[in-house]
Amino acid sequence: MKNFPKTIFTVLAAGLASSALFTQEAQAAKIVGTIGLEGAARFDTRIFNATQVVEWRGPDIGFTRVGYTTGDFSGIPLFTEAAMSAPWTFNPSTATPSLWSVGGFTFDLLSSTIFVQNTSELIVLGSGIVSGNGFDPTPAFFAFAAANVGGEFSSISAFTIALAPDGGSTVALLGMGLGVIEFIRRKLRCPCLKCRISTNFA
Repeated sequence: MKNFPKTIFTVLAAGLASSALFTQEAQAAKIVGTIGLEGAARFDTRIFNATQVVEWRGPDIGFTRVGYTTGDFSGIPLFTEAAMSAPWTFNPSTATPSLWSVGGFTFDLLSSTIFVQNTSELIVLGSGIVSGNGFDPTPAFFAFAAANVGGEFSSISAFTIALAPDGGSTVALLGMGLGVIEFIRRKLRCPCLKCRISTNFA
């Protein structure tokens, strides 16, 4: 993670500060795990000055789908279609209920920060609450990344990491978030569109 500037820690810490308010006691019913979504996003304008996603889909599949799961999300079959909220305004930061819903889980985005935005990529970091399937509402880290692949749609990967208050500190969550962001950036920089829109997250 040496390639990332110190400011990312500030950005992530600020985004998670509000989440910490929800973490008063360790509860066994909190969600533990990671879920990754993949597909494509159409923005309101070119990626370097876009302010919102106006449509979600996939250039090869027609919809946003589950590409990766761990922990309590593991029961969701891969390729399951996810319901996405549109439009989603990320500049300015806009709380978005049900930003995504799939497999009985729902993620409500509370706040977000643009980490990178240029002619080739967009990365938005955020925090919110995951709930559903009988679990207690759980603070979570959210990372959205898009690469400019030309044409109307951009390839995207969106990850949500649920925070288990009894099993991890903010520092641990930051480390997980950094790993996800680095992975997404490497994936989106690949010149092969197949690699950008792929279920192989290993």
